[in-house]
Amino acid sequence: MKSKVLFFGFILAASAAHAEQGVSYKSDVYPIIHDYCLNCHEPGGKGYEASGLDMTSYASLMKGTKYGAVIKPGDSFSSVLIQLVEGRAHPAIKMPFELKGGLSSRKIDTLKSWVAQGAKDN
Repeated sequence: MKSKVLFFGFILAASAAHAEQGVSYKSDVYPIIHDYCLNCHEPGGKGYEASGLDMTSYASLMKGTKYGAVIKPGDSFSSVLIQLVEGRAHPAIKMPFELKGGLSSRKIDTLKSWVAQGAKDN
């Protein structure tokens, strides 16, 4: 019984350490953007042409679209990027547009955590 308690204590401590460490733009967020967003949201892409959203760098992502910001640091619920990947803005424009079913819940949670933690360039 003692070994089970120690094991679960170790797991909780490891989880807490990861939460304190936070989500990294470079290690956690950009790989998602690279794999699922850049084919449309870079200069010359359909998404870029339609909205002006360039996701090739942190600075261009934070600049947003020709309509305004897509990231509200500290507020994942109101951030347009999160609304779009969750399909809350409108199901017809759920992003990534060409990916059936959208992003996995794990990837969406990573994006949400990053925004909630302040959307830092880390």
